[in-house]
Amino acid sequence: MMRIGVLASGRGSNLQALIEAWKLGELNGELVAVGSDHEEAQALKRAVEAGIPHGAFPLSRFSSRQEQEKAILTWLREQKVELLALAGFMRVLSKEFLQDIQIPVLNIHPSLLPSFQGLHAQRQALDYGVKISGCTVHFVDEGLDSGPIIAQEAVLVLPGDTEDSLSARILEAEHRLYPEVVGWVAGGRIKRNGRIVVKI
Repeated sequence: MMRIGVLASGRGSNLQALIEAWKLGELNGELVAVGSDHEEAQALKRAVEAGIPHGAFPLSRFSSRQEQEKAILTWLREQKVELLALAGFMRVLSKEFLQDIQIPVLNIHPSLLPSFQGLHAQRQALDYGVKISGCTVHFVDEGLDSGPIIAQEAVLVLPGDTEDSLSARILEAEHRLYPEVVGWVAGGRIKRNGRIVVKI
């Protein structure tokens, strides 16, 4: 069973979806670590409730972003994490971190990448006038939401949608898609050739 770690900055709803899938035996792995860059993150409270080892790494404790990342990386290694899932982690991981960690790192983003990268993707989609949005699970690389795409789920944009209403429906899709894809990766069911990723 693969040892899975999660980094989250906020409420941790995608973390909760992963916890529920883990409890049902659907992740092909065990959640062994939840870290956050905010001491008061709801995600850490969810980890406590689920009995998952957790750690807080606020930037204020460190002299630099580099030192913060070193501490996170050391902690993940201490927990023997083999797969890292970002779940609303609002920091872009550095090139050095991604090179040093040497395990798969996944992220979920609330748009159909490569459209609408970065913050406020739902607002970007509405402002652009698209009729279909959704979410994307991808491998993390050194760019901003630019890593190879593993899976996507489409969500219709409805007349009268606001950023909040569209975000809520996309979040429902995220909660379905992310645990499924984490289970694929943990179960060795993903083959990657450059940017091309296929389920096997």
